[in-house]
Amino acid sequence: MEIKVFDSELKVMEALWKEGDLTAGQLAKILKEQTGWNRNTTYTVIGKLIDKGAIERYGTNFSCRAVITREQVQQYEATELIGKLFDGSAEIFLSAFLSGKELSKDEIERLKQLVEKLE
Repeated sequence: MEIKVFDSELKVMEALWKEGDLTAGQLAKILKEQTGWNRNTTYTVIGKLIDKGAIERYGTNFSCRAVITREQVQQYEATELIGKLFDGSAEIFLSAFLSGKELSKDEIERLKQLVEKLE
């Protein structure tokens, strides 16, 4: 499932991924503490995420659950970035990302294993 999640929406998603299912009221309380948002702002963002299919609301107490995973959002954002800035080439992206970086032997080994899985 490919869904664009904007920065404000990501704040709601992060709370759900971290805490699990929460009521809209609990989300509003968490986001007031974290960002200073008022209840209406949180409810508006929740509504947008429901419309997108990123979260679902259930029950009489308006409980919310994440429908998409953090990994799905990361995959979408990475694909968008590579498409926009690197002409769709993962190789060019990785080359740019890794140039000048000092990787540990463990990191290099994990990267090799990832490439081997692709072959």
